[in-house]
Amino acid sequence: MSTLTPRAHRQGGRLRAAGWRVPLALAAVAALTTIGASTFAPAAYASTWNQEGWSTMAGGTNGGGTGPVVTVTSLSALTSAAASSTQQTINVNGRFTCSAEIKVASNKTIYGVGASSGLTGCGLGLKGVNNVIIRNMNIAKVPASVGNGDAIHIEKSTHLWIDHNDLSSDTSHGTDYYDGLIDITHAGDYITVSWNKEHDHIKCDLLGHSDDNASEDTGHLRVTYHDNWFANCDQRGPRVRFGNPVHVYNNYYSNSGTYGVASTCNAGVFVQNNYFENTPNSVVTATGSSPSGNVKASGNYLVNSGTPATRNSGSVAAIPYSYTLDSGSAVKSIVTSQAGTGKVV
Repeated sequence: MSTLTPRAHRQGGRLRAAGWRVPLALAAVAALTTIGASTFAPAAYASTWNQEGWSTMAGGTNGGGTGPVVTVTSLSALTSAAASSTQQTINVNGRFTCSAEIKVASNKTIYGVGASSGLTGCGLGLKGVNNVIIRNMNIAKVPASVGNGDAIHIEKSTHLWIDHNDLSSDTSHGTDYYDGLIDITHAGDYITVSWNKEHDHIKCDLLGHSDDNASEDTGHLRVTYHDNWFANCDQRGPRVRFGNPVHVYNNYYSNSGTYGVASTCNAGVFVQNNYFENTPNSVVTATGSSPSGNVKASGNYLVNSGTPATRNSGSVAAIPYSYTLDSGSAVKSIVTSQAGTGKVV
């Protein structure tokens, strides 16, 4: 059973309630200044702060953990560090233009320095890996022809936390020039996608790549999406196949023209306390040629938006973790002020 508590934890680098006790891990970090030759980064070290959802289950996700911290200032250095077998935190200092997907190995935290560090023209690829955190990165304009065509591409990977990133392209190149922003496929599992700003893109987040992949995906694709800002994302916030339960809560959707959330292929999606604005089809249970999925919906706030579709809500599995929850009406102001880069300190 999930336990709902007032949102009194640290959000986006800010304390939102008096009397919050700083975790011991953070207190310990204050006394540390360097690891090896690299500057110690408190935000990267305290990378499990605020982590909620599926990424906390079955052993949890700590990425680079207390391993070494390295700072990279070039594309080649990032490419090398991301692929290495060392458990480490990689601080990305700079905005790199690129034309080949960067492969990320297991046991990494990739953390953008400041509000604008990241990638233009290529994305991060996570295939067959475990225990990765990606935070505070700007990734933009990844053509479908580059790597897997996604800002963050995930397949056959587990225990991931994708948090406080800015992911975008544009909507002027047509439907297929770009692919996804965050695509999770091939039995990806135990993943949380939180506090990201995803914007100006047509096909934003895909969960489950194919209608005919039930044998691999059923029992997996357990993902939490919370406190994300889907701004001018035409569709896929997310589009789900097979995963159950997929938890979609406290997200803000603005101007999703085709739909906000889609559940297909017998998936089970709990859509809870989101804010939908100018989204005619807020939640749908069918899209394209895929068979229907299942939806349980509660507490959603609608502004010029259609009522969420529901189907077989009893078949949506119970949420097994504790989490904090804001009212749907409060989500817009909270998420627009705290999602994206430059909010984690």
